Amino acid sequence: MKKLFLSLATLLAFFTGFSIVASSVHASTTVKVASDNSYAPFEFQNSDKQWVGIDVDLIKEVAKINDWKLEMSYPGFDAALQNLQGGQADAVIAGMSITDQRKQTFDFSDPYYTSALTIATTKANKITDYSQLKGKAVGAKNGTASQTWLIANKDKYGYSIKTYSDGTHMYAALAAGNIVGAMDDYPVIAYAIKQGQNLSINMPSISIPGGFGFAVMKGKNKALVNDFNRALKQMKADGTYDKILAKYISTAKKATPKKAVYTIASDNSFAPFEFQNSNKQFTGIDVDLLNAIAKNQGFKIKWNFIGFQSAVDATQAGHADAMMSGMTITDARKQVFDYSDAYFSSNLTVAVPKTDDSIKSWSDLKGKTVGAKNGTASFDYLTQNASKYGFTVKAFTDATTMYSSLDNGSIKALMDDEPVIKYAIKQGKQFKTPLPPIADGQYGFAVKKGQNPELIEMFNNGLAQLRTSGQYDKIVGKYLGTNASSTSKETVNETTVGGILKNNWQQIIKGLWITLQLALVSFVLAMIVGIIFGLFSVSPSPTLRAISRIYVDINRSLPLLVLTIFLFYGIPNLLQMITGHQSPLNEFTAGVIALTLNESSYIAEIVRGGVKAVPIGQMEASRSLGMPYIKTMRKVILPQAVKITIPSLINQFVITTKDTTLVSVIGLVELLQTGQIIVARNFQAFRVYGIIGLIYMIILLLIMWLGRYVEKKLK
Repeated sequence: MKKLFLSLATLLAFFTGFSIVASSVHASTTVKVASDNSYAPFEFQNSDKQWVGIDVDLIKEVAKINDWKLEMSYPGFDAALQNLQGGQADAVIAGMSITDQRKQTFDFSDPYYTSALTIATTKANKITDYSQLKGKAVGAKNGTASQTWLIANKDKYGYSIKTYSDGTHMYAALAAGNIVGAMDDYPVIAYAIKQGQNLSINMPSISIPGGFGFAVMKGKNKALVNDFNRALKQMKADGTYDKILAKYISTAKKATPKKAVYTIASDNSFAPFEFQNSNKQFTGIDVDLLNAIAKNQGFKIKWNFIGFQSAVDATQAGHADAMMSGMTITDARKQVFDYSDAYFSSNLTVAVPKTDDSIKSWSDLKGKTVGAKNGTASFDYLTQNASKYGFTVKAFTDATTMYSSLDNGSIKALMDDEPVIKYAIKQGKQFKTPLPPIADGQYGFAVKKGQNPELIEMFNNGLAQLRTSGQYDKIVGKYLGTNASSTSKETVNETTVGGILKNNWQQIIKGLWITLQLALVSFVLAMIVGIIFGLFSVSPSPTLRAISRIYVDINRSLPLLVLTIFLFYGIPNLLQMITGHQSPLNEFTAGVIALTLNESSYIAEIVRGGVKAVPIGQMEASRSLGMPYIKTMRKVILPQAVKITIPSLINQFVITTKDTTLVSVIGLVELLQTGQIIVARNFQAFRVYGIIGLIYMIILLLIMWLGRYVEKKLK
């Protein structure tokens, strides 16, 4: 029996040892790693002719942790890959971007650095926009992400591409004038500028997915990758990783905030970039990213989730210091806004109902209606191509309404940002994307042109540091990664009316309270103003009658929606042009003013009609008895006019309450916009709007019944 146990123990030890060997490299094993030879700050020779850099220090530390016997070679990027494929090297670490194409040939570690691309020019030849590259030559190193991006966008911007085997020759060509710009990784160019080279960065950076990875041949040396990942995780935990980065890349760059708190406007239904979770908190890529940047750079922000177009208008009018709302950087918008470096690259795509198999190409959209949100890159693209493909474009103010329209068949397709549509499908929307995506561009953080430059500087500094630390990847991966659990905590059962009410009743009550406050305050003020102008309209004075007529006609001729937008965005903009200072209005205040002006003009007409309805003989009889005009109005005419006007005034209060929904256009979260925010999360448009409609119906029926009761009592 003892021999049996001994044999089993021996076998167990053998298989356990075999398992360990299979998942890691033997101690003191020689590992040959090839790298680039001129890619500072990742690998380069210092003044003592020693190889240093982020990659070099990183792989040395990995070797130390794993007890490898490391043999490094620096043949250059292309030669390093050839050595790996030819068996002269076991692995490569050379600022190598992880791409789907390369994954066909290599196995990669976890990303150890996240970078971005940008174009360097000489200091004397500043180029600030990609459109300025038309007809000119741009350089890139062969086999890099820069070369891939330039090839993909060559036709769009009209430049030619020159390819170089290494950075030394590429930057020499730039200095000699053979090319006007060189595209490379942002930290490489930034390091070269720091070292005094005649280079300048004046163009937005371009996010590259994947990051840099340690690579081995596919199916070979997988244990090396496992060891690298374990060591990288340990280095990040104990601070070694950050020390290596700090040695070559400054992480202390900060601008000085000029305000105690910056107001940031954003959309309220653009998942996964900004949306409300089941805890009634706004979350998403934009939210988490800017919160992390603000923390990193030491400034405070206040979010205002008011919808995309409202955010644009609020930033222009000075109600917000900046906006972050998945906003594509375009030439037209650059005339109005200053942008940060790009923080996200996206595509546009078309969604159709999952059951619709009739749309397989753009030509299949002929005669159909396609939806897009107003003011977006999707809307611009559809408008430009509507005549080409024969479809009709329908504009929407928000994603919630647009997605509901596709559900109910009022549009046959919609176009939106690809990650947004994919997120909606992930949340249960029965959509599919039958057409290839369209290259859209870059998202940017925006401020009004010439305003708050320190915000842009702080954003760019913080973004660069988040990319360096890997926090950027974590934030994006949280919502778009393959393991993103976006629904795990947020999809509390909201597929039933009971579930919606249970999870959102507090939010709905808050929205209702804002609606009632807005209606009551506006109506009381409108009554006061309306009665004054109503009495002016029946005054014996021609001047007072003329003033009343002008006031009533102007306000009745302006649609309430236009008046609200003009007051909230237009007036502050005018004041800024005159005084040079921003004078924003509070959303509630602007709504009250707009409703008061609009409703008071109708109340003035109601009062005028009520007074006129009193037989003129009563005025004449009273005056013949010697009573003055004012006393006659107060004692004889107005008491009768009040009874006559009560039904109309009650009706006007009902109209005022319903008109509060229009104020949501400036971002006031009343009852209707509360419903829109909830639908943006759970996509239950029928049930949510049914609840909102029922609440309005109950409130207004109570008002009407109360009005009839008062009318009956007065009679």
